[in-house]
Amino acid sequence: MKFLFRFPLMTLTLVILAAGMGSRYGGLKQVDPMGPSGETVLDYSVHDAVRAGFGRVLFIIRRDFETEFRAVIGARFEGRVQVDYVFQALDALPSGHALPAGRTKPWGTGHAVWCAREALDGPFAVVNADDFYGAGSFERLARFLRAAAVVKTSPPEFAMVGFELANTLSEHGAVSRGVCTVGADGILQGIEEHTGILATEVGEGKKYPGATTVSMNCWGFTPAFLPLLDARWRGFLATHGTSEKTEFYLPFAVNDLLASGEACVHVLPTSDQWFGVTYREDKPRVQAAIAALVASGAYPSPLN
Repeated sequence: MKFLFRFPLMTLTLVILAAGMGSRYGGLKQVDPMGPSGETVLDYSVHDAVRAGFGRVLFIIRRDFETEFRAVIGARFEGRVQVDYVFQALDALPSGHALPAGRTKPWGTGHAVWCAREALDGPFAVVNADDFYGAGSFERLARFLRAAAVVKTSPPEFAMVGFELANTLSEHGAVSRGVCTVGADGILQGIEEHTGILATEVGEGKKYPGATTVSMNCWGFTPAFLPLLDARWRGFLATHGTSEKTEFYLPFAVNDLLASGEACVHVLPTSDQWFGVTYREDKPRVQAAIAALVASGAYPSPLN
């Protein structure tokens, strides 16, 4: 894709996946304060996205914590950026499909974005609510999305911010990561999910080199992605629709599109530090890292 230097005005939407149950963390971590003035991790994501030019935030949440989420999170941004909500529900399924008996587990991140399909008519980014991606990640996504919205290609072109594995691990337990194969041209060739990755196992010569590119669910899409996602979701249900636990992950859907040649995904490398709160024990480290960024002048305190 050739990037243009002038773009028409358009609204970029930041889709935030905030319906997760936070089972390993032990609570609703989306509203847990991490910044020195009580900011949450996603406060920083929205702040960085708005600075990069995103004009709308679309939260994907569950109805059971809607009131708390709107009061504690959504209210922070109203008046500064357009804020909308979409609900991810277990029974949100295409016609002809029914919720399996005994299914209580969410359908996954791919299903979450599918639930938002009718609320998306322009370029959009997708991120996790509980991950800190850094300002540079949103700047790269915004630049890509502005170009992608005016340069039509076949197959359609999307983007993924690629992080170094060594910068995404927890000292308090194993993590799962989508390990990426990236061509010399910067195009994503495939994603393979690896589980049980520990910080002690990262380093040159090990199974998972520290410089390995991984997906942290930081994506850039155009509306062309939505019918492709719908087809993959329906195919998933045809195979796994009676399962009580199998999930439809967004990276799996993208990987399938790459294999079939229906999409091209640019990897946008970043040196920004990723911070996550997979485990409650991660919280002090994330708080210290954010405090250091604030002290360096990267962010004001209070943020808003």
